[in-house]
Amino acid sequence: MTSSRAWRRPTLEAVAARAGVSTATVSNALNGTGRLSETTRQRVLAAARELGYAPASTARALARGGTGVLGLTMTTYGDLPVPYTEIPYYAQLTLGAMAEAHKRGYLLQVMPSSMSPWMWLNTPMDGVIHVDPRAEDPVRSLLRERGIPMVCEGRPPQPHWGDAWVDADYEAGLHLLLDHLTQCGARRIGLSVPLLDDAYPDLIAHAYRSWCDKHGMPGLVEEYAPLPDPFAAEQEAVSRLLDHDPSPDAVVGVYSDSGHNILAAARRRGLRVPRDLLVACVSEDPDYATTTPPVTTLSLNPDRGGGRSGRPADRCHQRPQRRRPASARANRRCFRDGPHGARAKCLRNE
Repeated sequence: MTSSRAWRRPTLEAVAARAGVSTATVSNALNGTGRLSETTRQRVLAAARELGYAPASTARALARGGTGVLGLTMTTYGDLPVPYTEIPYYAQLTLGAMAEAHKRGYLLQVMPSSMSPWMWLNTPMDGVIHVDPRAEDPVRSLLRERGIPMVCEGRPPQPHWGDAWVDADYEAGLHLLLDHLTQCGARRIGLSVPLLDDAYPDLIAHAYRSWCDKHGMPGLVEEYAPLPDPFAAEQEAVSRLLDHDPSPDAVVGVYSDSGHNILAAARRRGLRVPRDLLVACVSEDPDYATTTPPVTTLSLNPDRGGGRSGRPADRCHQRPQRRRPASARANRRCFRDGPHGARAKCLRNE
């Protein structure tokens, strides 16, 4: 026996009726917003599952022939494969982006870090979160050619008209860290920074110099080329910092492995940390709390950055881009965390 009734896509009103709540409550429950009890939220989610209700983002994607898939890409260095997800910062960012994509009815696909695989040219995606864009970025160029909307996690070094990005407040975060080191007695703080063509090292160096100018302290910066051996290169840069006369009494690194590299350079000099040298770095690695000695770290909260990247990526797919005159800047979107967007944690080496 067959039914004469045609299947219709469940509506928000149908979910509300099934759960016995208002449509506003359904919207809040599905989007994780509003002040709802967990019991009410779960009742709404159960009703949506029973009816086969698709969130608006998924329904619109399907109606427009979309895929319901967002991509996540990392900075690509030609065909050199980099295990980004083994780095705590990128692992947390990926999880944050994944949670936000799922909440909005999308799957999140992490793309390979090498440009070689054919999937870069063929994988269907509704939008892409691109992490740490470079100045001459093959990923951005390829996505633009394919017409795939893109949101950057990290400011593009040379922003183009209509670019969208999400960024942490590096200046507030680094100033927080430098203030902490001065409270621990530091008066000559050195910075080791890599020579790369993404915006992050330059933004950190600018924040460092502005802090030094504000506090009347000397700026001690050593740059290094991270390839092919970033560990040896940074240790040599730290050694050059320690050659200054007078030498720094604290050194800050800007990447996850920087703390280990600074400790290694200090050991070679016979310096005792923290008595002779304070050490700090920007990192999400919890192991720094148990190193000998423990290392002060600054967290940039990448899970929040990844989650916020997923929101405009979703909206870029849903809403047609409106072109404005070149003199207007209203559709360039830069999301910045406030002063607490980056926070110092594991402040243990004082």
